[in-house]
Amino acid sequence: MTFADKVIEFNRGLEYTGPPLPTGIRIMNPFREEEEVFRISEEFYRKYYADDHKRHLIMGINPGRFGSGLTGIPFTDPKRLVSECHIAYEGRITHEPSSVFVYEVINAYGGPEAFYKDIYINSVCPLGFTTIDAKGREKNYNYYDSAALTEAVTPYIIDNFRKQIALGIDTDLCFCFGTGQNEKFIKKINAQYSFFKEVVALEHPRFIMQYKSKSKAFYIDKYLEAFARMNS
Repeated sequence: MTFADKVIEFNRGLEYTGPPLPTGIRIMNPFREEEEVFRISEEFYRKYYADDHKRHLIMGINPGRFGSGLTGIPFTDPKRLVSECHIAYEGRITHEPSSVFVYEVINAYGGPEAFYKDIYINSVCPLGFTTIDAKGREKNYNYYDSAALTEAVTPYIIDNFRKQIALGIDTDLCFCFGTGQNEKFIKKINAQYSFFKEVVALEHPRFIMQYKSKSKAFYIDKYLEAFARMNS
């Protein structure tokens, strides 16, 4: 099986198997909620991962509603799917700031073909979470936003660490998007299970776009310097 075959099989089997979630929080599974997601994501992985090369892993937090929630591809919103990956999309055209930054990094790296040949992006939890705010609007929710949710999903997360590594991940170095709670959680799990020799945390793309956009070039360079360690 190619790396693409393994990822497609992994995505097709995604299903939450842990204890009940806290009241008011629901699981978001793009592969069961958006009918185009399987077609889109399969085309993407067969385009960039149809080989048996090992990749280094970037761990995000969990899928968001306007990026991988619609495409099934972490940090790839519909706009970037069409403009950068040249894959057809017929659903809602949404814009996710994190995806904008990630594709600026990808292009600085050498483009999608070069980037995805070396790197595979997923999330600590490959399924997303949402909640309803006081005005009745659905909002993204992170696995670490409540202690009860973190406790409920941790066994599922650990199982998915193992499954993602089995796709063909080089475990000498793992990259983490998020220098706060996500980094803390990944390093805690890694200290227990020794999944990776080292975890390198980078500021989350959303944080950069929201708070540090004027310094975007600095963070692109920082990402590229970190990725250069894959070949050192």
